[in-house]
Amino acid sequence: MSDPRNVAHDKKVKQEKEHEKPEADSNAGKDKSGEDAPAAAAEQGPGDLEKSVAVLSKLKEMEFHSRANIETLAELSLTIDDELKQKEFSDPIGGLYSAQDQFQTKITELIEKYGAHVEGLKPSA
Repeated sequence: MSDPRNVAHDKKVKQEKEHEKPEADSNAGKDKSGEDAPAAAAEQGPGDLEKSVAVLSKLKEMEFHSRANIETLAELSLTIDDELKQKEFSDPIGGLYSAQDQFQTKITELIEKYGAHVEGLKPSA
């Protein structure tokens, strides 16, 4: 099993590279008719922006706790492996770490997409 610290580092490097990539879709922010996406925001109800902001806030809170869980699992893994020498628990902790890491990746992607959606709901100034 690979060291959770290496996995976390590799994930961070991958995410940084993805953020550096230029936007591949030249129609980003436009709907099928070529109109800007905020035009669709006019179809939203009056309270939808506030509700959407609340949802985004909850997602960000979940992501924060997810990062804390990853750090805690990495610490526990080191304690179990190095200090306690309880190798029979290395794989289960590693499995939890991997599952939490996958959740972290997916929630981060969702936050980015949903954040863009919320920005589109805001009225033009």
